[in-house]
Amino acid sequence: MILRAFIVIASIAAMPALAAAQGGSHSGHSMPMQTQQSAESPATKAYREANAKMHRDMDIAYTGDSDVDFVRGMIPHHQGAIDMAKVALQNTKDEQIRQWATAVIREQEREIAEMQAWLKKKGIQ
Repeated sequence: MILRAFIVIASIAAMPALAAAQGGSHSGHSMPMQTQQSAESPATKAYREANAKMHRDMDIAYTGDSDVDFVRGMIPHHQGAIDMAKVALQNTKDEQIRQWATAVIREQEREIAEMQAWLKKKGIQ
């Protein structure tokens, strides 16, 4: 359930990037991109900012220890999910989205705390 909610929220946030990657064309026919047709909403702006921050923070210095590298990369990934869920909560009128976003925040915060404790136990900051 949590993974499904994260996938839904991540998919929503990724839609503008997918449209940009496609170059706004379809089968060789030029079509204006959605972001060019209307002003960017505050929610879209917030999703873009959360996504950009997550990707910057995931750009870690790799250690060669796959376990450590996984955990250090997943912490900002989970934080990105939290940040996107908070945007969803601020903007949704849909009760299902509210439930998913709340669950994402709860579970991702729990996992971040566990991962930080694991790193600390190994003597890694």
